[in-house]
Amino acid sequence: MPRAEVLEDIKSAESDADQIVAEAEGDREQRLSEARSRADEIRSDAEAEARELKDERIESAREDIEAERDHILEEGEAEREALQAQAEENVDDAVEFALERFTEAVDAQT
Repeated sequence: MPRAEVLEDIKSAESDADQIVAEAEGDREQRLSEARSRADEIRSDAEAEARELKDERIESAREDIEAERDHILEEGEAEREALQAQAEENVDDAVEFALERFTEAVDAQT
């Protein structure tokens, strides 16, 4: 093979190699871009899912708090009613006791 032809083959091979490298770099950049886009999408989905989970937990906690609040109010109302009933029972005893003392005081003066 003549020298000129060998040089031409070498130049052609170098040109082909440069083209392959350029295509590989282009593919690499495209794959990196796609990977970054996919990572952004995954991150966005994960953030949305985390927000949704947070909102669900907050709502569940609110429901639990509301149920506990209602329970405490019911217990308080029952206790209030019991105290009121006991106080009403004591009113008759207190009136009777006051009348006895008053009667004793009046009797003691006469």
